[in-house]
Amino acid sequence: MNKSELVKAIAEKADVTKDVAQRALDATTEAVTEALKAGQTVTLVGFGSFQVRERAAREGRNPKTGEKMKIKASKSPSFKAGKLLKDAVN
Repeated sequence: MNKSELVKAIAEKADVTKDVAQRALDATTEAVTEALKAGQTVTLVGFGSFQVRERAAREGRNPKTGEKMKIKASKSPSFKAGKLLKDAVN
């Protein structure tokens, strides 16, 4: 399912126009992004939680040359599914 299909599904389930559904989806993703930027965790009970995980600096290898290289520490967004979502999928 891509974004336009998700907007269509939201519009049908919420009985609103596609334009309203699009704005709601955009506002939701923007709010989640801003919270993660601020270092917060976003928890939707039953669905799951979004959080930022930190990856430590490490040493890797260039796959082409085999040469050792340093990989910088980084932050990465992650999602952990909640119990209701896991149960619905299984």
